[in-house]
Amino acid sequence: MRFIGCLTLILGSACAADGPHTDGVDPTPQRYHLTSRASEIDPRARPHPEIDFVFTDKAGKPQDIENAVVDTRVAPRGRLVIWLMDYKAPLFDRLGDYGLHAIQVHYANKWFGLIPTTARDDGTSLGKIRLEAAIGEDYSALVNIPHPDGMVERAFQFVRWLAQHHPQGKWEQFINDQGTGLRWDKVIMSGASHGATTATRFAVHQRVDRVVAFCGPRDQLENWQGFISATPPNRIFGFSHVLDDGWKNDHYCRSWQMLGLHHYGPIVDVDSSTPPYQNTRRLTTHFDVKGDAKRAHSSVTPGSAAGKNTSGQFIHEDVWRYLFTHPIESVGPDGPTNPDCGRDLPKPTPSSK
Repeated sequence: MRFIGCLTLILGSACAADGPHTDGVDPTPQRYHLTSRASEIDPRARPHPEIDFVFTDKAGKPQDIENAVVDTRVAPRGRLVIWLMDYKAPLFDRLGDYGLHAIQVHYANKWFGLIPTTARDDGTSLGKIRLEAAIGEDYSALVNIPHPDGMVERAFQFVRWLAQHHPQGKWEQFINDQGTGLRWDKVIMSGASHGATTATRFAVHQRVDRVVAFCGPRDQLENWQGFISATPPNRIFGFSHVLDDGWKNDHYCRSWQMLGLHHYGPIVDVDSSTPPYQNTRRLTTHFDVKGDAKRAHSSVTPGSAAGKNTSGQFIHEDVWRYLFTHPIESVGPDGPTNPDCGRDLPKPTPSSK
């Protein structure tokens, strides 16, 4: 069965085939949820079964559906969030509330558990694979990810499709003047865990407006966090739970420090502080997760694992808004490095691009 992209509205749904408005003005402002399949947007897109990256599962269910959200009732901020994990409605709803456009793209990222252990732990291979998965250029001999299957091209093709099928959202503002790619100065890269790490790796390579890294970045044996970054470190924000294994093993502390985030404020416990959290880029939470490290890992994004008060409301609403909207120019005080951070991990090699 052919999948046709649809626009899912607050009050119902309408398929793109029904015909968009052509004047770019939304007569009924609302939140839109838009979907399409990467394989139908771009005929060059290919599955990669060698890394379990496919367009349909064994039952024939589409696996390459991409999601987008925009709320035309909210004053737009002129920024596009590219989310590098599975689509999460509670997060995307909030991004729309903030006046942000947001997309989740399907790109060749299922390589992590399939590479040899020796390569995984050699200190350089993960960063190279992440970069190849992000931009679709040959950085690693361990994977072969063509340009149409990398995050960069998948995101561009999706935004171009959105601009054609949903003029109410004014998605064309994120396409460069040549019509050949995205305007990265208007892009916020974000993800959780694996996605946070790839989002940050890409931002080290390509300057973007901002990075929001939930429970990340990690890659505790890699050296790319210490490269000269195309995206200035004051544009990189991180948020994680202190019971996450990434803290127990110094992964977050090490990455944040190598990226230089300590120059823009201390590590701030959001549960003992209020916005603007000393204008820092390093935020943590310690709310009760009953000692469950797995829950701690996923607790920093809106969802079932997130912290709630006695009324059932999320306790980190202010944090999420801060991460995505805090003014870049407002920074915390420069601080020292932590000499104990990453002391038991291999030392990174000298920085290089």
